[in-house]
Amino acid sequence: MSKMTSQQANVLILRSAGTNCDRETAFAFQSCGASVELVHINKLLSGEVSLRNYHILAIPGGFTYGDDIASGRILANELRLHLGGAFKQFMADGKLAIGICNGFQILVKAGFLPGFSFTQNTPKDVVQDATLTYNDSGKFEDRWVHLKAEGSCVWTEGLKNLVYFPVAHAEGKFIPKDDETLRKLKENKQIIFRYCSSDGREPVYPECPNGSTDYIAGITDTTGRILGLMPHPERHFLFTQHPFWTRLEKNSDLGDGAKIFQNGVEYVKKHLLRG
Repeated sequence: MSKMTSQQANVLILRSAGTNCDRETAFAFQSCGASVELVHINKLLSGEVSLRNYHILAIPGGFTYGDDIASGRILANELRLHLGGAFKQFMADGKLAIGICNGFQILVKAGFLPGFSFTQNTPKDVVQDATLTYNDSGKFEDRWVHLKAEGSCVWTEGLKNLVYFPVAHAEGKFIPKDDETLRKLKENKQIIFRYCSSDGREPVYPECPNGSTDYIAGITDTTGRILGLMPHPERHFLFTQHPFWTRLEKNSDLGDGAKIFQNGVEYVKKHLLRG
């Protein structure tokens, strides 16, 4: 991986046992001009590596710790209980975070998304406002899906209204804690992606692969700087990763997911780099 530099967006891609999408995520950020480091959770826990030296925290997909207990639960506990203070300062400094698939599960189960109690409480007292649980189909879903991009956040500015990403999960059903949580998500415009049909209409299975409440596929925190989503934008970073690319008109070398990573890097350049 590339060395950290003061002239580039520095991205920490978090790894643990079972992470398996780290290199694809690294490729996406590096292709956008970022400096990327793959860092094992143990290096953060020991203090060998400090989160404060990075501008973006990316938690990629996989099956951390074998998804024991529940998907992402163990790494979520490590982050909240041992690194919650560091992450809270990281976000207070105006930095960015993204969780993809297992990373989304981790951010939600750590209480960092949607994060209603995160800013008001110490990390140990953060309340989990939602969860991601077993798909309604009762099986692992590995397919491409259409998403409707709604609202806007740091990560999705300028993104097409309809994008096409793959999913690969068994526990992707998003469920808010209660009706009040769902109301706040809608009111704050924190629902960023919803599953939809190929023409943007209300989906049916398998267009919504998991049965998520309100077809939710991705959300942000209230600042719009933390994004979590179940589908994989890093797997459609290049045009040729589209499953039908040989039958499509080519307008760019980049796929639908590239804009998300570009936005993150450009935000750092504009708002966080000095000199």
